[in-house]
Amino acid sequence: MTKGIPELYGSLVFNNRVMRDKLPKDIYRALRKTIENNTHLELDVANSVAVAMKEWAVENGATHFTHWFQPMTGHTAEKHDSFITPIGDGQVIMDFSGKELVKGEPDASSFPSGGLRATFEARGYTAWDPTSPAFIKDRTLYIPTAFCSYSGEALDKKTPLLRSMETLNKEAVKILHLLGKNDVTSVSTTIGPEQEYFLVDKALYEKRKDLIFTGRTLLGAMPPKGQEMEDHYFGALKPRVSAYMHDLDEELWKLGIPAKTKHNEVAPAQHELAPVFDTANIAVDHNQLTMEMMKKVADRHGLVCLLHEKPFEGINGSGKHNNWSMITNTGVNLLDPGRTPAENIQFLVFLMAVIKAVDEYADLMRVSVASAGNDHRLGANEAPPAIVSIFLGDELTAVLNSIENDTFFGKQQKIQMETGAAVLPHFFKDNTDRNRTSPFAFTGNKFEFRMLGSSISVAGPNIVLNTAVAEALRQFYEELKDTPSDQMEEAVHGLVKRAIFNHKKIIFNGNGYTEEWVKEAAARGLYNLRSTSEALPHFIAEKNVALFTGHHIFTREEIYSRYEILLENYCKTLHIEAKTMQDMICREFLPALMEYTDKIASSLRAKKALLPELSCSSQEQLLEKLSVYYEEIFRAEEKLEADTAKAEALTEMQEAAVFYYETVLSDMNALRKAADSVEKYLPDEILPYPNYEKLLFSV
Repeated sequence: MTKGIPELYGSLVFNNRVMRDKLPKDIYRALRKTIENNTHLELDVANSVAVAMKEWAVENGATHFTHWFQPMTGHTAEKHDSFITPIGDGQVIMDFSGKELVKGEPDASSFPSGGLRATFEARGYTAWDPTSPAFIKDRTLYIPTAFCSYSGEALDKKTPLLRSMETLNKEAVKILHLLGKNDVTSVSTTIGPEQEYFLVDKALYEKRKDLIFTGRTLLGAMPPKGQEMEDHYFGALKPRVSAYMHDLDEELWKLGIPAKTKHNEVAPAQHELAPVFDTANIAVDHNQLTMEMMKKVADRHGLVCLLHEKPFEGINGSGKHNNWSMITNTGVNLLDPGRTPAENIQFLVFLMAVIKAVDEYADLMRVSVASAGNDHRLGANEAPPAIVSIFLGDELTAVLNSIENDTFFGKQQKIQMETGAAVLPHFFKDNTDRNRTSPFAFTGNKFEFRMLGSSISVAGPNIVLNTAVAEALRQFYEELKDTPSDQMEEAVHGLVKRAIFNHKKIIFNGNGYTEEWVKEAAARGLYNLRSTSEALPHFIAEKNVALFTGHHIFTREEIYSRYEILLENYCKTLHIEAKTMQDMICREFLPALMEYTDKIASSLRAKKALLPELSCSSQEQLLEKLSVYYEEIFRAEEKLEADTAKAEALTEMQEAAVFYYETVLSDMNALRKAADSVEKYLPDEILPYPNYEKLLFSV
C-alpha cells in the first residue's frame, strides 16, 4: 500500500469531495439538493455531472461505464459500454452524456420477473440513483441504478428500498413535528450489515462438485475435531487469512466501504467482516460490493470465499447481522434511550413503533430472510430460531413494565465491573447483555436483526422493516394528530401504555434455543415458520399486501411476482442440489466404494488361497458392512432420483416447494447419512473428493 489510509479511502469513488472539486458551484448545489431532498434532477445538470464524472473516471484509468443494478436474482448485474465516440478519419473522443448517465436500456427478458411481463417484452430501463455514489472498478465507471420494466414495474431490489426509505422518512417526520421537533426535516434509516463467510483452499474446492454447483457440501463426515474446543473464535489470524483480510480491507476502502472489524468466527475456516453504519441505500450497495470483493480477493490468494449459509454439516453456518436505526438530519439517533429512557418520550414512541411493527409483521420479517440455505441454519442452536421475538434487556423491559402498570421506575444505578484483579481498570457494565439467541435484539441504540443468511441481499429485510415501522408511526400519528400541545405528553403516555399491552407478547429476553420457548411462543400466538416453503405464502397474505400497497412500496402485481420468484428460486435451488448429489453418488462415490470393496475382496481371496486356515473374520465383516452400505446408498439414490423427477413434474410452485422440502430434502438427508457413515472407512486415495479435515484446516 503506497498511499496512507485517509488518501486511499474512497479514492475510486465519485464522492462529495470529488463532486465539489469537479463541478461548477451551481451544478454542485443542484446535485446536492437532489441527493438530500429527493428532488428531480434536470437534464442540463445531469449533462454537467456526466462530463465531470467521465473526466474523473478517465483520469483514474476507466475506459468504460456501466449501469450497475440489482435484479431479483439477489446478485448484481452490469452491461459495459466504452466512452469512445467516433468522429471521422478513424478518430475517437471520450464522451459521456447526461442522457447516458440518467438512463440505460439493458435487455430485461432474461431476468426474473415473476410474470410481470412476457419473455418477448424485452425492454427494461435502468435509472441513475444519485444518492449512491458512482465508483470505479476494473477500469469501468460503475453507476448505481434502479431497474424497471417498460411499463414501470420494479424489477429490482433498489427501487422498493428507496420507496420504503421515503415512506419511513415521511411518517417519522410527521410524528416528530407532533412532538415539537420542528427542526427535523428528514429521517434516514441506517444499517451496518456484519458479514460472515468461510475461506477454503481453491485447489480443494475445485475437486468438489457440490461446492462448485451449490455452494455447500452435500456429502462429508465430520473430522475428529470441529468447533467443540472453541479455540477458533477470535483466535489469532493465520498468515494466509491475515494477508487476505489486509488485501480485502484495502480494496473495500478504495471503494469507500468503511470496513471496520475483522475476526475469526466460531467454526474452523469461518470469519467475519463488519462495516461502520451508513444510510440504508448505500449500505445495501456496499454489502453487495463487499460480497463480490470477498470472492475476487480470495481468488488472488488461491482461496475461495463461501457465502452459503451452511457450507458444512456439523458446524456453525454463516449469517449476516443487520444493525438498524433511524437518524434525523439534526444528528439525533431516535433509538438512543439517553440517560433516562423512562422519561424520554421521543425514544419511547419510536421504540414502541418498532415493537408494534415487528409483532404485527413478524411473518413478513421471517419471509424476508427465507431461503433454502438459511433453512439449514435458523433454529439449529447456532443462529436465532425461526420464531421472531424481540430482546430488550432487563432495564428497558422494566421501563415498559412500569409504564404499563403505572408504577415508579427507579433508574438503575450503573454497576462497576468487578474483575477481582486490582491492576485492571475500572469500568461500568452496560445496562443490557447481548442475547445471541434472539432474532431481533436491542443493542444500546439500535436493533440487530440477526436472522439474515450470509448470502442474502440486505435490501429485502430492510424494505420490510422500514415499511412496517412506517405503518406503526402512521397509526400513532393518526391517534395523536388532534391532541392539543399541552396534553400531548399525557396522550403519548397513554398511547405507549396501550402499545405495550397489545404487543408485549413479542418481547422475550430468555434462551430462544429451548423447547420450552417453542411451547411458550405457541401459547403466545407467535409464528414458528420453520421452512421457506411454509413461510413464503405469508408474503401474499392480505394484511401484508395491504401494507405494501398502502405505502406504495409494491403494487399487488409486484408482490405476487416476487412471491413467484422466491418460490421458483427455492425449488430450483433444491433441484440443483438433488441433481448434484445424484451425480456425485453415481459417478464418484459408489464407484469409489466398489473399488475399495473389490480391493478388500481381492486381498481376502489372496489370503485364503495362500493360507486356507487363516482367520479373516474382521476383513469379512468389513466387506459385508461395506456391501450393505453400498446397497443402502444405491437404493437411497434411486429414491432421491425418482422423487426429484416427481418434484420437477409438479406445475404448481407452492405444491412443488412443499414437496421439495418434505420429500426431496428428506431423501437427500437419508442418502447423506448413509454415505457419511461409510466415508470413514475409505482411504484418502479412494475417497473421490477432499474431506472435511482438509477443507476446514488447510488454510
